[in-house]
Amino acid sequence: MDQRIKNRELRKKITTPQKAAEFIKDGMNIATSGFTPSGYPKAIPLALAEKVKKTGEKIRIGLLTGASVGDELDGALAEQGIIAKRYPYQTNKPIRDRINAGETAYADIHLSHFPQQVRYGFFGKIDIAIIEAAAITEEGNIIPTTSVGASPAFTRAADKIMIEINTSQPLELKGIHDIYQLQDPPSRKPIPLTKPDDRIGYPYIPVNPDKIQCIVITDIKDNVRPFAPVDETSRKMAGHLIEFLQNEVKKGRLPQNLLPLQSGVGSVANAVLLGLLESPFQNMDFYSEVIQDSVFDLIDAEKIRIASGTSITPSEEGLIRFYNNIDSYKNKIILRPQEISNNPEVIRRLGSIAMNTAIEVDIYGNVNSTNIMGSRMMNGIGGSGDFARNAYLSIFTTPSTAKNGDISCIVPMVSHVDHTEHDVHVIVTEQGIADLRGLSPRERAEVIIENCAHPDYKPMLRDYYRRAVENGGHIPHIMKEALSWHERFLETGSMK
Repeated sequence: MDQRIKNRELRKKITTPQKAAEFIKDGMNIATSGFTPSGYPKAIPLALAEKVKKTGEKIRIGLLTGASVGDELDGALAEQGIIAKRYPYQTNKPIRDRINAGETAYADIHLSHFPQQVRYGFFGKIDIAIIEAAAITEEGNIIPTTSVGASPAFTRAADKIMIEINTSQPLELKGIHDIYQLQDPPSRKPIPLTKPDDRIGYPYIPVNPDKIQCIVITDIKDNVRPFAPVDETSRKMAGHLIEFLQNEVKKGRLPQNLLPLQSGVGSVANAVLLGLLESPFQNMDFYSEVIQDSVFDLIDAEKIRIASGTSITPSEEGLIRFYNNIDSYKNKIILRPQEISNNPEVIRRLGSIAMNTAIEVDIYGNVNSTNIMGSRMMNGIGGSGDFARNAYLSIFTTPSTAKNGDISCIVPMVSHVDHTEHDVHVIVTEQGIADLRGLSPRERAEVIIENCAHPDYKPMLRDYYRRAVENGGHIPHIMKEALSWHERFLETGSMK
């Protein structure tokens, strides 16, 4: 442990996960590291869940994380009924089921906003922060693992800190992080980041060692998820997107190497980004939240000059690949706090090209990225709003249909709005691309229906829009029918 915990006094605080879990009491707010799902604590949450399962003790906590975390945290605690409140993003089925059942209160929050709100006490006092670390410096500062997320804000705000030293995470991670912490209003200054490869902070999270309550040693690996194979739908979407970007370069609206790219999380986003491998673009910059397998591919192909994010979230194969080539990737990857990776000031300054995924899009360009049929939470808005509203180009991708064609992802009116028509420049499906810039609502409707809707649903959408126009209005709607598409699916299992 000498290399992992260089502060000798802190070595005296090493304990078991079971003893650490005893510090967590009913009614506490617990904040943890972790981001989509990478670099989250595992041993202490598992010990807490096992304790509640064995003893039946009532422990209900508020759980705050950077973003989504793995089953050893969200899943284990949710299954034992431990999570009373959850912030700000999740992707775990057990916690999602409890949110939709009303058993866990959940607030869906823009990820760039969240750390400041934590420091200002919007969610109450933070009793304990649990942070996964690769090592602790001689001064007691934390070297994170594969994510930074909101950990710097949590360690500042928490009364006490628990650290999980994860020996499955390589010590070579030291140096990949750039921890810059914002001052809060009214003392805030401009963020001195003008290029994606700028380093403006420390390679560790500064911590007062007196706040460290205990340290647990573990070797539990991140519960990484496989990506779906690139299918024909994703391949077509990537093709439409690359053609659009090439045309923007020809028209002089983008440089030859584009502007810094941002991509959402998941298989579709990963597949669309992979499409850039076959594109003519070189020397690109990536400024985003999450670094996935496709980014490794683009780095290896010397397509990406620098990749900046707040977490590394690859597949199992991608994680092995990263570890095996960590010294090389460290020269190309920077991990920052989510308050910086997702900061609107920086996104606007860099001129990001934001590429995010939608659950559904309506004919006027409003996007739903969170709620199925308007009421059942899927994951959350995450960082898509941070980028979409502030990007140079805001692009949303979605297949034109879901559920084997039984649902149209292009609808008259979205059942829930996350990104309004004002924040959406381009819609991409496998059917084509709709460039909405400068278009009126009626012009947007015609372009989206003709270019993005599936042929099975175009006649229905055209008929709805024609009758809506007869009613008049700046944004024509037949309100009694606008949401009937969703009702039809709930009643029959198909929108057709």
